[in-house]
Amino acid sequence: MDSLYIVMPAYNEEENIEETVRAWYPLLKGKALNSRLVVADSGSNDNTHSILERLKEELPQLDIYENCDRQHGPKVIALYRYAIKNNIDYIFQTDSDGQTNPDEFDAFWRLRGQYDAILGHRKVRGDGKARAFVEHSVCFLLRCIFGVKVPDANAPFRLMKSDLVAKYIDRLPENYNLPNIMFTTYFAYYRENITFRTVTFKPRQGGVNSINLKKVLKIGWKAIGDFKTFKKEMK
Repeated sequence: MDSLYIVMPAYNEEENIEETVRAWYPLLKGKALNSRLVVADSGSNDNTHSILERLKEELPQLDIYENCDRQHGPKVIALYRYAIKNNIDYIFQTDSDGQTNPDEFDAFWRLRGQYDAILGHRKVRGDGKARAFVEHSVCFLLRCIFGVKVPDANAPFRLMKSDLVAKYIDRLPENYNLPNIMFTTYFAYYRENITFRTVTFKPRQGGVNSINLKKVLKIGWKAIGDFKTFKKEMK
């Protein structure tokens, strides 16, 4: 059987984390015994970590990954490296805020023999028009700078072969904040065997998003410079 790591970064998700873990954990059934649900939690100042510790006593295939930066992007990179280090066949990344639907995972899993990566496309977003505008803007920038056309660059619903992630992960700084956008870009730019599938995306199920509009604009401005630097390195 193929091995799978379901990986998710977490930060101050006490209102969502237990329900999210319990929703995704059953998907490990039928996978290799070394499969895990791995939650990266460092820096949380609410009860996220204590909830995870309690759940771990009940759920033996739940891992808590603490050796990482508190920011979302570096946590994603650390989780990917952790899966690669443990020779896992497939990595599935989602978030811990309850916005994605585990019922849609099996359709992605069934396609794993046909593609090296199956990436989510959030045609309808439940988190508001502002977030949708940001995503459309990112895709426009990727088309202008890298010449790649993708419907969704940053969806936290992606099943990828570990070997494919390992192929590109060393191109990113450990503290890079937008790794999924660049993985999508690399996959498209180098014409890897990927596909996009529509997924639902619900409103945040609880808590407060740590990224507000001011931070989004700041990250976006820096991203333009980062994208240009990455493009130079790709030539």
